[in-house]
Amino acid sequence: MKLHKTILVAPLNWGLGHATRSIPIIYALIAEGFEVILASDGMALRLLQKEFPQLESIELPSYKIEYAKKAKRFKWKMLLRSPKVLKAIRQEREQLKGLVKARKIDGVISDNRLGLFHSEIPTVFITHQLQVLSGSTTRLTSAMHRNYIKKFDECWVPDFAEESNLSGKLGHPKKFEIPVKYIGALSRLEPVETTSSYDIMVLLSGPEPQRTELEELLMHELKHYKGQVLFVRGVVEEEQTVTRKEQVKIVNFMETEDLQKALCASDLIICRSGYTTVMDLYKLKKKAFFIPTPGQTEQEYLAKRLHNLGIIPYKDQEKFSLKDLSKAKVYSGFTSSFDQVRFNQGSFRELFGLFKGERKLRSHSKVAFNINLFVMGFNNVLDDREPKS
Repeated sequence: MKLHKTILVAPLNWGLGHATRSIPIIYALIAEGFEVILASDGMALRLLQKEFPQLESIELPSYKIEYAKKAKRFKWKMLLRSPKVLKAIRQEREQLKGLVKARKIDGVISDNRLGLFHSEIPTVFITHQLQVLSGSTTRLTSAMHRNYIKKFDECWVPDFAEESNLSGKLGHPKKFEIPVKYIGALSRLEPVETTSSYDIMVLLSGPEPQRTELEELLMHELKHYKGQVLFVRGVVEEEQTVTRKEQVKIVNFMETEDLQKALCASDLIICRSGYTTVMDLYKLKKKAFFIPTPGQTEQEYLAKRLHNLGIIPYKDQEKFSLKDLSKAKVYSGFTSSFDQVRFNQGSFRELFGLFKGERKLRSHSKVAFNINLFVMGFNNVLDDREPKS
């Protein structure tokens, strides 16, 4: 007889955000006496393996997410990769069936991995995107996403339920028929007292080729900057490497403790406007400058929203120059304009009651993926695509 229940924690490998925001949940599970198995692929899995070398880890099928080089082709590129994503979803679904039997898994926490639901054990889906923004196809992509979410027993949204929240309409649609639990902002980071060491910290992540595109742009622009710069490339490798180009210190990646100290010791953070980054900045009360990934509608929305709220400025990647950073002086960051008093990650112990049999499981929907929705979306994107020259 097992003494402790085993929970599979499986974040999507789309940049590092899904993995890093899983870290506080993993620590909470361990503190509550659960056995934890990690599951993901690519850099997300490598990051978790470095953070939790003592835990068993399993490689799942890759969604093989890649970004287009040009913003106008982003949606088209993602659509072309949809068959591979759907194949990976089916494969991880089958792999989970085997894992439940072989590893005696008692529950699953999936951060945006769509195939990890199961009819015999409790499964949780974590997302801040109850509404998936995709331009003219938003209704379609949101409906497809909901079709998967409803297969899980619970949906946890890492945000606040109140009007003063971080995700805006992404996590607070006007109508949403699936019950959700708002669990507060998730961040692996904690504010620490430290002296200022860097005028600017660059924090990169995300799929290629856009990660490299932004790295090359910022390296070029920062050649003319006179202050001290820490440049974290966001490339998780076997060993950490540190190099220097004049006033710029370059690091391939940082583990949690070092990253936390570096962020707190930096006056301004240049980064993508991914949602996990937003939660980290909120937790650390930092000032930042956003450069959203070209064509990534969610990041563009978050950047514009926080810009309009007077919290963090942004600039489109193709228009960015070093002089734009001066705008950050008149934006508050998360230091005063956002309600810090409400920060509360909620009771993990109460949330984990699902895995202890303290709450009934929902009846699972047997509705399969609606291929007609996929075809409709394909036609819509064809209508929107850039005409050939």
